[in-house]
Amino acid sequence: MSRPLSDQERRKQISIRGIVGAENVAELKRGFNRHLHFTLVKDRNVATPRDYYFALAHTVRDHLVGRWIRTQQYYYERDPKRIYYLSLEFYMGRTLQNTMINLGLQNACDEAVYQLGLDIEELEEIEEDAGLGNGGLGRLAACFLDSMATLGLAAYGYGIRYEYGIFNQKIRNGWQVEEADDWLRHGNPWEKARPEYMLPVHFYGRVEHTANGTKWVDTQVVLALPYDTPVPGYMNNTVNTMRLWSARAPNDFNLRDFNVGDYIQAVLDRNLAENISRVLYPNDNFFEGKELRLKQEYFVVAATLQDIIRRFKASKFGSTESVRTVFDSFPDQVAIQLNDTHPAMAIPELMRIFVDIEKLPWSKAWDITKQTFAYTNHTVLPEALERWPVDLVEKLLPRHLEIIYEINQRHLDHIAFLFPNDVDRLRRMSLIEEGGTKRINMAHLCIVGSHAVNGVAKIHSEIVKSEVDFAELEPDKFQNKTNGITPRRWLLLCNPGLAELIAEKIGEDYVRDLSQLAKLHEFVDDDLFIREVAKVKQENKVKFALYLEKEYKVKINPSSMFDVHVKRIHEYKRQLMNCLHIITMYNRIKRDPVKLFVPRTVIIGGKAAPGYHMAKMIIKLINAVAQVVNNDPVVGSKLKVIFLENYRVSLAEKVIPATDLSEQISTAGTEASGTGNMKFMLNGALTIGTMDGANVEMAEEAGEENLFIFGMRVEDVAELDKDGYNAQQYYDRLPELKQAVDQIRSGFFSSDEPDLFRDVVDMLFHHDRFKVFADYEAYVKCQEKVSELYLNSKAWTKMVIRNIAAAGKFSSDRTIKEYARDIWHVEPSDLKIPPPNEPREGAEDRTPNGTAARA
Repeated sequence: MSRPLSDQERRKQISIRGIVGAENVAELKRGFNRHLHFTLVKDRNVATPRDYYFALAHTVRDHLVGRWIRTQQYYYERDPKRIYYLSLEFYMGRTLQNTMINLGLQNACDEAVYQLGLDIEELEEIEEDAGLGNGGLGRLAACFLDSMATLGLAAYGYGIRYEYGIFNQKIRNGWQVEEADDWLRHGNPWEKARPEYMLPVHFYGRVEHTANGTKWVDTQVVLALPYDTPVPGYMNNTVNTMRLWSARAPNDFNLRDFNVGDYIQAVLDRNLAENISRVLYPNDNFFEGKELRLKQEYFVVAATLQDIIRRFKASKFGSTESVRTVFDSFPDQVAIQLNDTHPAMAIPELMRIFVDIEKLPWSKAWDITKQTFAYTNHTVLPEALERWPVDLVEKLLPRHLEIIYEINQRHLDHIAFLFPNDVDRLRRMSLIEEGGTKRINMAHLCIVGSHAVNGVAKIHSEIVKSEVDFAELEPDKFQNKTNGITPRRWLLLCNPGLAELIAEKIGEDYVRDLSQLAKLHEFVDDDLFIREVAKVKQENKVKFALYLEKEYKVKINPSSMFDVHVKRIHEYKRQLMNCLHIITMYNRIKRDPVKLFVPRTVIIGGKAAPGYHMAKMIIKLINAVAQVVNNDPVVGSKLKVIFLENYRVSLAEKVIPATDLSEQISTAGTEASGTGNMKFMLNGALTIGTMDGANVEMAEEAGEENLFIFGMRVEDVAELDKDGYNAQQYYDRLPELKQAVDQIRSGFFSSDEPDLFRDVVDMLFHHDRFKVFADYEAYVKCQEKVSELYLNSKAWTKMVIRNIAAAGKFSSDRTIKEYARDIWHVEPSDLKIPPPNEPREGAEDRTPNGTAARA
């Protein structure tokens, strides 16, 4: 059970987690008891832990709602330029603790719940993760929403309210098994259905060209029902909105069947419409051209653009008439950011609205559209690139295909004018890919239809520019916006001990301005601070070791190095190289059991896409190796291997603060950015990594000598590709690699099925695009340096402090400020909207008809 704050802690009253006041605590207790009694109709004697969680969630939500309404009223009155972040994924995780921290209620809630005889950590554990994303792309979107609210931007996240999020992963006999993530089964206290803003979305049908313009007719209609979730900024009373759409069948859906007597089938067919928001596609960095996926992508953009245009046209404050009937000012009032190509259909959809419905001339509509949209690219992996078959788009969205063809024709005419007779360039730059199945290249559509295109790390943005002809044509369009993470969730929430230690040294302002962490450089040689940082890390490790022992029944040595590799399981992230290193360490211990060996607990976690055979084999191999290593008495506590089941946001919040060594070992040139690397850096882990993604900038900020950098650079990989990668050469030359591979091949780790991992070995020798063997030797040697430094606790901790001090650049606040300045052309606001218990300087009186707030 959480303990009450000591007198010393009360005196400190560190505001990064909120001030404890008797009045605050009493108010929270009253709210808790009220919700428990009235909302849940429970008496304390029969209430379940889930009832207590809901009572606490509703109590905290009460503090949000007034601020939420005030924020929306403020936007309605001031009419600022609005930012719309369109993403098919928002990997939000849990909401309760994040909300308490951003409202400054954490300490008061801790105290109130303790006085009620409950354990706040137990209540927090009851909340389901909102797993509405696969990994990095969706988590980035969640961090961005937090930063946009903290920076006072009038911003909205738009996506889909998936009934089933990313699957729950079970490990059975070492294999991944997927279970449905029924995250809404107990309800969601953080969302509010808004049926008054329900909108129609059209599919199928045909196109009519008439004297009065083009019409899309005979369509099938699906309704989009919005659910709003509040997104609070940090201690500034700003609460923005994430609006997620849920698909609903209209009452007359397929009633033709009813009219011929098949009423039952007509009702059953409603599921076809409602399936659109049923489940998140569990693919990361892989394009699956399914009709349902295209429906999801169009569904979210069609509903969102109607909502954006309604808000744009809405009357200004105090006026009874709609003040915007022309669209000249649309780009001055609206910025739409496309998070990867998934919402790319927004470009032809906005053109359809402007040309077919609002009757704008094509050139004007196109000019406004381009000025409105900006596109973020997240990957250079070819299998991730969305290329929709023309036939499928023609069937599902016939009018949009016509518009895409028109966009492409005008685009190619322009290219032909600039580069006459360069047919190959036309082919490369076309939106339509010919040959075999005709496909629409969605990345090209996004580039042509946006005024800004950005990668998500310096190295990635350079690769994007070098791989497309468009950058040569419009160099100013291409930008870099290095990713970031919100320090609220990824330090204050998950690592309060470190957060408070930093606040004691440099003050609390770093929470809003992470660049202030640079002040910690002054304390690199401060013996007391070095000991305190090491102590916080050790406490986190002890706590996580207890969790691992409880969940996995493996005795963990908390003094061992926690070597952690958590992310989606994918060949390019090279969990296989880590696995080969584990086998190498195992073999070294077995060869010389009495030799000094720095004990390690290697923790690997992540989900494989359900249809990704090799990724699932990698999970099985890691678990098979773990089974042998963990049960070998010669090895004992020197080496333990844990595969973390069902890695997700709430589990990341546990493992990251306890990590000593962060594995970021993708093949150079394949990881766009990464954000896990930043979370580990901020929480005092040292990075072993290649010069890939944001690792490059982390090394720039901290100094390469303060990271463990190894292996090929981008140019080395290119050189190897040119010469031809031959895995056999490395196998023949490196005895320890040969031994490890032979053990996998012979069934040493799978005695019941000796040929089990034949596919893995075959891939490593003949189909390994990511060149595991080529970096193996450098990786193992670098790991030896890691072990050597770990023996010197003081030197290790000094390097940790240098990394934390250099982590300031990697705040999502910095990233969003750059988007705001360079792409959206808006200014962040320091204004603190008055809380609901303070007057709004007369603004309250001017609210039309006393209504709350416009959505």
